[in-house]
Amino acid sequence: MNYRWTFRKTKDDDTIHKLAKTLKIPKTLAHVLSARGVDTVEDAVKFFHPGIRDLYDPFRLKNMEKAVDRILKAIENEEIIWIHGDYDVDGTASTSMVMLFLKEIGAKVDYYIPDRFDEGYGLSVKSISEAQRRGASLILTVDVGITSYVAIDYANKTKVDCIICDHHEPGEKIPDVFAIVDPLQPGCDYPFNHLAACGVAFKLIQALSIKLGVPDKPYSYLDFVAIASAADMVPLVDENRVLVHFGLKQLNHSPRPGLKGLIECTNLKLGQIATSNIIYALAPLINAAGRMGDALRSVDMMTQKNEIQAFRIAQQLEQENRRRRVYDEQTFEESIPLAKIQIKDFDRRSLVLHQPHWHAGIIGIVASRLVDKFNLPTVLLTTIDGMAKGSARSINNFDIHSALKKCSEFLIEFGGHKHAAGLSLPEENIEPFREKFDKLARENITKEMLVPEILIDAELKLNQLSPGFLSYLNKFAPYGFENNKPIFFSRGVTSANGVKIVGNSNLKFRAFQSNFVIDAIGYGLADKLKYCSGGKSFSIVYNLEINTFNGQRTPQLCIKDIRPDVY
Repeated sequence: MNYRWTFRKTKDDDTIHKLAKTLKIPKTLAHVLSARGVDTVEDAVKFFHPGIRDLYDPFRLKNMEKAVDRILKAIENEEIIWIHGDYDVDGTASTSMVMLFLKEIGAKVDYYIPDRFDEGYGLSVKSISEAQRRGASLILTVDVGITSYVAIDYANKTKVDCIICDHHEPGEKIPDVFAIVDPLQPGCDYPFNHLAACGVAFKLIQALSIKLGVPDKPYSYLDFVAIASAADMVPLVDENRVLVHFGLKQLNHSPRPGLKGLIECTNLKLGQIATSNIIYALAPLINAAGRMGDALRSVDMMTQKNEIQAFRIAQQLEQENRRRRVYDEQTFEESIPLAKIQIKDFDRRSLVLHQPHWHAGIIGIVASRLVDKFNLPTVLLTTIDGMAKGSARSINNFDIHSALKKCSEFLIEFGGHKHAAGLSLPEENIEPFREKFDKLARENITKEMLVPEILIDAELKLNQLSPGFLSYLNKFAPYGFENNKPIFFSRGVTSANGVKIVGNSNLKFRAFQSNFVIDAIGYGLADKLKYCSGGKSFSIVYNLEINTFNGQRTPQLCIKDIRPDVY
């Protein structure tokens, strides 16, 4: 695939020089800071040294005081609080965290995770009926609820109080409930509106702790927030950076039994767990419960007091995840020719693909893979009980939630963010929806946007790669959405000892520039061999990673793209 190479915008050289001098860091890394919007020494100190003091007052969230008072009243009156979550990592982690915390402060709690296949996303009438059957008088939603109009109307008729704790975009109307805590709701002036659902739920338990005079109590639950925030791909900046920083510390040094069993099952090493390990090792197992069966197993695992029992559940989920990967690959292979037909025959700027037999648990994953392959916003649909249901994933700078909102006449329900959403619609509406959706894509996606972009933080001379440079670079973690590993650019590079193709399509060589040499690997870049072989000079964009081999840890370049040098 060809990429656009784009340098991030930075402040002037004086600003970068001041950052480098005051912070005593290499100028290239000061350039990286500025490229990420960190332009003052004060902001840089906060960036490199996140502190609990940097968290915002939870009572700045609209309706927080009202929600807290109602929950404390329920505890005082020994009411049963019914927690309704979601079946993904963010939803099950939020449910686990809130349930454990409320029990710790003396609440009577029960919880409910909907079945992905029978009920789908959101608060449901079935859940409310079950809550009433078990004697609950207060429903607290986490990660859902802001668009669950039918279920909320039912709850209001049955005189059950509802508190919605969500982080999704509201629909055209705001639900009529006792209280809504959602930074995206109208009239909320909370200073940071990119929290994961677990982040919003954390602000709720933080507010409860402040009200109870035990303000430090919620910090022991930040491991849940770190897992959910990394898995849900929220921007790891501002308050999220603080939450994940401390959550990772807890996860690495004193994980709760339910998470330690999961960590041991995935063979991760305590002390070395990063956000990438959450995304690629822990989260898939947690998600497998809901994708391939009952998501209650994830909550059961994460809330276990017995590490061995948690390990056993994690083993079951690992087997489920293997099965999930088989469905994933089959669906991906089936979807590619369908996508190519739409692109070739209809010149689409979006993809809307439907097959009634596709497994509902994996279509979101496959939609993401198709976006990576074709760089087009993608909607993948299957059929459940005669209804088309699916997931939508977007490219940079195209708001997929806004597009779905403009197609709402064809949809039964939808919800999500500008990057990802879920939806359902009658099968007969698929074709008109496809046309309207593609019309919106054509209006908003330029030809330039069709070429995937690599954002470059700074130019780097390879001989700058000293141990001190790498040590400072580590302080940019935790990495995640909007704070990815820095991407560097180097020109005038040659291969020191030829180029090897390893695996099916990976390039491996020793990168040489200005009498400095370092190992380099380019995954999936075998088609770029012609640019870097035969002693030719070339340019590279890359990030830095640590390669572990035979117990030795050495830095190497992870190359994202290669171009021939032109003089």
